[in-house]
Amino acid sequence: MAKKHPERFKTLNDVFDQFTIRNLYVLTTKDHFVDGTLAPLSIGKEANVFSAERKDGSRAVVKIYRLETADFNSMYSYLALDPRYPSIKKKQRDVIFAWCQREYRNLLAAREAMVRAPLPFAFLKNILVMSQVGDEQPAQKIKDDIPKHPQRFFNEIVGEMKKLYRFGFIHSDLSKFNILNLDQHPVLIDFSQMLPANAAGAEDFLRRDVENVSGFFRKLDVMIDNEKVHKEIVAVGTKKA
Repeated sequence: MAKKHPERFKTLNDVFDQFTIRNLYVLTTKDHFVDGTLAPLSIGKEANVFSAERKDGSRAVVKIYRLETADFNSMYSYLALDPRYPSIKKKQRDVIFAWCQREYRNLLAAREAMVRAPLPFAFLKNILVMSQVGDEQPAQKIKDDIPKHPQRFFNEIVGEMKKLYRFGFIHSDLSKFNILNLDQHPVLIDFSQMLPANAAGAEDFLRRDVENVSGFFRKLDVMIDNEKVHKEIVAVGTKKA
Protein backbone atom coordinates (compact mmCIF):
# COMPACT_ATOMS: atom_id res chain seq x y z
CA MET A 1 0.00 0.00 0.00
CA ALA A 2 1.41 3.41 -0.98
CA LYS A 3 2.51 5.56 1.90
CA LYS A 4 0.17 8.48 2.46
CA HIS A 5 1.71 11.91 2.14
CA PRO A 6 1.56 14.12 5.23
CA GLU A 7 -1.68 16.02 5.61
CA ARG A 8 0.38 19.17 6.18
CA PHE A 9 1.40 19.22 2.51
CA LYS A 10 -2.23 19.16 1.45
CA THR A 11 -2.38 22.94 1.93
CA LEU A 12 -0.15 23.20 -1.15
CA ASN A 13 -2.63 21.40 -3.38
CA ASP A 14 -4.05 24.69 -4.59
CA VAL A 15 -0.59 25.66 -5.87
CA PHE A 16 1.15 22.41 -6.87
CA ASP A 17 0.03 19.11 -8.33
CA GLN A 18 0.38 15.69 -6.71
CA PHE A 19 3.64 15.03 -8.61
CA THR A 20 5.27 17.97 -6.82
CA ILE A 21 3.69 17.08 -3.46
CA ARG A 22 5.13 13.53 -3.74
CA ASN A 23 8.61 14.89 -4.46
CA LEU A 24 8.39 17.26 -1.51
CA TYR A 25 7.63 14.27 0.65
CA VAL A 26 10.66 12.38 -0.73
CA LEU A 27 12.92 15.32 0.13
CA THR A 28 11.63 15.42 3.71
CA THR A 29 12.27 11.69 4.17
CA LYS A 30 15.91 12.39 3.21
CA ASP A 31 16.08 15.02 5.96
CA HIS A 32 16.64 18.01 3.68
CA PHE A 33 13.91 19.84 5.58
CA VAL A 34 11.09 19.06 8.03
CA ASP A 35 7.71 18.32 6.47
CA GLY A 36 4.95 20.79 7.17
CA THR A 37 7.29 23.74 7.83
CA LEU A 38 7.06 25.51 4.47
CA ALA A 39 6.48 29.24 4.88
CA PRO A 40 6.04 31.36 1.72
CA LEU A 41 8.84 33.81 0.89
CA SER A 42 7.96 34.83 -2.66
CA ILE A 43 5.71 33.86 -5.54
CA GLY A 44 6.91 34.33 -9.10
CA LYS A 45 5.95 33.41 -12.64
CA GLU A 46 8.52 30.59 -12.77
CA ALA A 47 8.73 29.41 -9.19
CA ASN A 48 7.43 29.71 -5.66
CA VAL A 49 9.99 30.06 -2.87
CA PHE A 50 9.51 28.87 0.71
CA SER A 51 11.48 28.94 3.94
CA ALA A 52 11.66 25.62 5.78
CA GLU A 53 13.13 24.25 8.99
CA ARG A 54 15.88 21.60 8.93
CA LYS A 55 16.28 18.95 11.62
CA ASP A 56 19.40 20.66 12.99
CA GLY A 57 17.39 23.84 13.56
CA SER A 58 18.88 25.77 10.64
CA ARG A 59 16.73 27.18 7.84
CA ALA A 60 16.51 26.06 4.23
CA VAL A 61 14.97 27.64 1.17
CA VAL A 62 12.79 25.41 -1.01
CA LYS A 63 12.39 26.68 -4.56
CA ILE A 64 9.64 24.95 -6.52
CA TYR A 65 9.46 25.52 -10.26
CA ARG A 66 5.98 25.48 -11.69
CA LEU A 67 5.41 22.65 -14.16
CA GLU A 68 3.13 24.85 -16.25
CA THR A 69 5.28 27.95 -16.59
CA ALA A 70 4.82 30.87 -18.96
CA ASP A 71 8.61 31.16 -19.30
CA PHE A 72 9.19 27.69 -20.72
CA ASN A 73 10.45 29.08 -24.05
CA SER A 74 12.80 31.48 -22.28
CA MET A 75 14.22 28.60 -20.21
CA TYR A 76 14.83 26.59 -23.35
CA SER A 77 16.59 29.50 -25.08
CA TYR A 78 19.10 29.77 -22.21
CA LEU A 79 19.65 26.01 -22.06
CA ALA A 80 20.26 25.93 -25.81
CA LEU A 81 23.09 28.46 -25.35
CA ASP A 82 24.72 26.42 -22.58
CA PRO A 83 27.40 24.00 -23.87
CA ARG A 84 26.76 21.81 -20.81
CA TYR A 85 23.32 20.92 -22.27
CA PRO A 86 24.09 20.03 -25.89
CA SER A 87 21.16 17.67 -26.46
CA ILE A 88 18.32 19.28 -24.52
CA LYS A 89 14.97 18.58 -26.18
CA LYS A 90 12.17 21.13 -26.28
CA LYS A 91 9.80 19.18 -24.06
CA GLN A 92 8.28 21.22 -21.26
CA ARG A 93 8.93 18.96 -18.28
CA ASP A 94 12.40 17.98 -19.52
CA VAL A 95 13.32 21.64 -19.84
CA ILE A 96 11.99 22.54 -16.38
CA PHE A 97 13.78 19.59 -14.74
CA ALA A 98 17.02 20.52 -16.54
CA TRP A 99 16.53 24.14 -15.46
CA CYS A 100 16.26 23.12 -11.81
CA GLN A 101 19.29 20.84 -12.07
CA ARG A 102 21.18 23.63 -13.79
CA GLU A 103 20.58 26.05 -10.94
CA TYR A 104 21.84 23.41 -8.51
CA ARG A 105 25.00 22.93 -10.61
CA ASN A 106 25.45 26.67 -10.98
CA LEU A 107 25.21 27.20 -7.22
CA LEU A 108 27.84 24.51 -6.65
CA ALA A 109 30.12 26.26 -9.15
CA ALA A 110 29.52 29.65 -7.54
CA ARG A 111 30.37 28.27 -4.11
CA GLU A 112 33.51 26.63 -5.50
CA ALA A 113 34.47 30.03 -6.90
CA MET A 114 34.09 31.42 -3.33
CA VAL A 115 31.16 33.61 -4.40
CA ARG A 116 28.79 34.66 -1.62
CA ALA A 117 25.75 32.57 -2.61
CA PRO A 118 23.36 30.02 -1.05
CA LEU A 119 24.69 26.50 -0.48
CA PRO A 120 22.69 23.96 -2.52
CA PHE A 121 21.58 20.88 -0.58
CA ALA A 122 19.58 18.86 -3.10
CA PHE A 123 17.32 18.93 -6.12
CA LEU A 124 14.60 16.59 -7.31
CA LYS A 125 12.75 17.13 -10.59
CA ASN A 126 11.32 20.66 -10.20
CA ILE A 127 12.38 21.27 -6.58
CA LEU A 128 15.63 22.84 -5.38
CA VAL A 129 16.66 22.96 -1.70
CA MET A 130 19.40 25.33 -0.53
CA SER A 131 20.56 27.21 2.55
CA GLN A 132 18.66 30.26 3.68
CA VAL A 133 20.63 33.51 3.60
CA GLY A 134 20.11 34.89 7.08
CA ASP A 135 19.39 33.02 10.29
CA GLU A 136 15.92 33.41 11.76
CA GLN A 137 14.89 36.09 9.27
CA PRO A 138 15.89 35.75 5.61
CA ALA A 139 18.06 38.54 4.21
CA GLN A 140 16.18 41.02 2.02
CA LYS A 141 16.83 42.05 -1.56
CA ILE A 142 18.80 45.27 -1.92
CA LYS A 143 15.75 46.97 -3.43
CA ASP A 144 14.00 46.45 -0.08
CA ASP A 145 17.01 46.86 2.22
CA ILE A 146 19.06 49.71 0.76
CA PRO A 147 22.79 49.39 1.56
CA LYS A 148 24.01 51.96 4.09
CA HIS A 149 27.31 52.38 2.24
CA PRO A 150 26.38 52.15 -1.46
CA GLN A 151 29.88 52.68 -2.91
CA ARG A 152 31.43 49.98 -0.77
CA PHE A 153 28.51 47.63 -1.41
CA PHE A 154 28.77 48.16 -5.17
CA ASN A 155 32.52 47.48 -5.08
CA GLU A 156 31.85 44.21 -3.27
CA ILE A 157 29.31 43.16 -5.91
CA VAL A 158 31.90 43.81 -8.62
CA GLY A 159 34.30 41.66 -6.59
CA GLU A 160 31.78 38.80 -6.63
CA MET A 161 31.32 39.19 -10.39
CA LYS A 162 35.10 38.97 -10.80
CA LYS A 163 35.25 35.75 -8.78
CA LEU A 164 32.54 34.24 -10.95
CA TYR A 165 34.18 35.37 -14.19
CA ARG A 166 37.60 34.09 -13.12
CA PHE A 167 35.99 30.71 -12.49
CA GLY A 168 34.50 30.75 -15.99
CA PHE A 169 30.93 31.97 -15.51
CA ILE A 170 28.62 34.98 -15.90
CA HIS A 171 25.55 35.33 -13.70
CA SER A 172 23.42 36.62 -16.64
CA ASP A 173 20.53 37.83 -14.47
CA LEU A 174 22.09 40.16 -11.94
CA SER A 175 19.95 43.05 -10.69
CA LYS A 176 18.44 44.63 -7.57
CA PHE A 177 16.08 41.62 -7.47
CA ASN A 178 18.85 38.98 -7.30
CA ILE A 179 21.22 40.47 -4.72
CA LEU A 180 20.55 40.17 -0.99
CA ASN A 181 21.80 42.47 1.74
CA LEU A 182 23.22 40.31 4.53
CA ASP A 183 24.69 42.46 7.32
CA GLN A 184 25.65 45.12 4.75
CA HIS A 185 27.38 42.67 2.43
CA PRO A 186 26.02 41.32 -0.88
CA VAL A 187 24.91 37.73 -1.45
CA LEU A 188 24.04 36.73 -5.03
CA ILE A 189 20.98 34.55 -5.66
CA ASP A 190 18.90 33.14 -8.56
CA PHE A 191 21.60 31.35 -10.53
CA SER A 192 19.31 29.54 -12.97
CA GLN A 193 20.42 31.75 -15.89
CA MET A 194 24.17 31.57 -15.16
CA LEU A 195 26.16 30.73 -18.28
CA PRO A 196 29.74 29.62 -18.95
CA ALA A 197 31.80 32.60 -20.06
CA ASN A 198 32.51 30.80 -23.35
CA ALA A 199 28.81 30.40 -24.22
CA ALA A 200 27.38 32.22 -27.22
CA GLY A 201 26.19 35.68 -26.20
CA ALA A 202 27.81 35.53 -22.75
CA GLU A 203 29.61 38.84 -23.30
CA ASP A 204 26.30 40.61 -23.92
CA PHE A 205 24.88 39.13 -20.71
CA LEU A 206 27.88 40.37 -18.74
CA ARG A 207 27.35 43.89 -20.07
CA ARG A 208 23.66 43.64 -19.15
CA ASP A 209 24.57 42.56 -15.61
CA VAL A 210 26.88 45.55 -15.26
CA GLU A 211 24.20 47.91 -16.58
CA ASN A 212 21.46 46.54 -14.34
CA VAL A 213 23.53 46.74 -11.16
CA SER A 214 25.01 50.12 -12.06
CA GLY A 215 21.58 51.57 -12.78
CA PHE A 216 20.43 50.77 -9.24
CA PHE A 217 23.52 52.21 -7.55
CA ARG A 218 23.58 55.36 -9.67
CA LYS A 219 20.27 56.24 -8.04
CA LEU A 220 22.14 56.03 -4.73
CA ASP A 221 24.64 58.63 -6.01
CA VAL A 222 27.43 56.18 -6.83
CA MET A 223 29.52 57.39 -9.78
CA ILE A 224 30.00 54.45 -12.17
CA ASP A 225 31.62 54.06 -15.58
CA ASN A 226 30.06 50.91 -17.06
CA GLU A 227 32.82 50.34 -19.58
CA LYS A 228 35.49 50.66 -16.92
CA VAL A 229 33.68 48.15 -14.67
CA HIS A 230 33.27 45.73 -17.58
CA LYS A 231 36.97 45.92 -18.47
CA GLU A 232 37.89 45.45 -14.82
CA ILE A 233 35.90 42.21 -14.63
CA VAL A 234 37.16 40.82 -17.93
CA ALA A 235 40.77 41.70 -17.00
CA VAL A 236 40.83 39.00 -14.31
CA GLY A 237 40.82 36.37 -17.06
CA THR A 238 38.83 33.18 -16.96
CA LYS A 239 39.38 29.46 -16.73
CA LYS A 240 37.48 27.29 -19.19
CA ALA A 241 34.09 26.42 -17.69
